[in-house]
Amino acid sequence: MEVQGTIKMIDETKTYGSNGFRKREVVLTTDEQYPQHLMIEFVQDKTDLLNNFQVGQKVNISINLRGREWVNPQGETKYFNSIQGWRIEVVQAGETAGNMPPVPPMEAFEPAENLKEEDYDDLPF
Repeated sequence: MEVQGTIKMIDETKTYGSNGFRKREVVLTTDEQYPQHLMIEFVQDKTDLLNNFQVGQKVNISINLRGREWVNPQGETKYFNSIQGWRIEVVQAGETAGNMPPVPPMEAFEPAENLKEEDYDDLPF
């Protein structure tokens, strides 16, 4: 799964526990009618992928959705979701999330000139 947008924030790498678990978060603002601010986490060796990126860059991030179940001491079951990134790439100018082909220049849409009268009604019905 992929998500595209503009980097709003890149956090520092944080290390947790005695096993040295590493996590780094990035906030991505999507390019939609109603933009969303998505917090995406990169873990372990993937934290280094964010080193070459800056706030304001348009990027495409490959993600996995993660969910987990937790039972608290009172016996209540709770569920948590996270978005985990595993690849990040700069979006080249003119590239879109759907990888649509480039639009022809406006000159390609100019009306034809010097048409014969019978050419105006060339519909087969």
